[in-house]
Amino acid sequence: MTTSRPSAGPATSPQLKSVSLREQARDAVRTRIVLGQIEPGQVESVINVAATLGVSVTPVREAIMDLANLGMVEIIRNRGFRVPVLTEHDLDEIFHIRTMLEVPAMTELVKVLDGAAVPEFRKLAGQLTDAAREGDLISFLDLDRQFHLGLLELLGNRRLVAMVGQLRDQARMRGLQKLADQGELTQSGEEHIAIVDAIESGDGELAADLMRRHLAHSRGIWAGRVEADS
Repeated sequence: MTTSRPSAGPATSPQLKSVSLREQARDAVRTRIVLGQIEPGQVESVINVAATLGVSVTPVREAIMDLANLGMVEIIRNRGFRVPVLTEHDLDEIFHIRTMLEVPAMTELVKVLDGAAVPEFRKLAGQLTDAAREGDLISFLDLDRQFHLGLLELLGNRRLVAMVGQLRDQARMRGLQKLADQGELTQSGEEHIAIVDAIESGDGELAADLMRRHLAHSRGIWAGRVEADS
């Protein structure tokens, strides 16, 4: 099964619906953090964020508390919150751990599926490739999250899904629009399609190798540069 997601809105000032505002606010702020739209190290006002999202302060304050529990923000008493500054070493650690978790998971997943088709993931891979080609960064990030976590969910290990999800939340993207304009995100989308091909062909070794190469490429994308695989 795939993870649920809110509908993608414009990159600036998305307006939220009046249902599950806490969850929607949490997802919206998380996306803004990962895309670097909230400057790391700078104290941000909850009131300002609420105004940007078009909701009251309460759901945003609750959402910030949730994100603080995940280690994505630091609460600054009586002032708001701050996104921690992420170093190159931090990114290296995040993607090293993701590689340790997601690469062998592909081998196990191929054994579990035993050649079964996964049309929902082929559809996701196609959609995120389209989003990359169109420069729709919010949709690209959302669909990429659904793809990676959704594949892991097929293994039935909730802790594995939670760990990878938290690692993704701790990363930041820089210079993503520039890479989208250069076609680098389109290549990343196509890598997802190749992973689906390998899974459906029953080739666990190939699926694992493609995931390893994809994560090496993604390490550079999330740092705002092209990164050669290894």
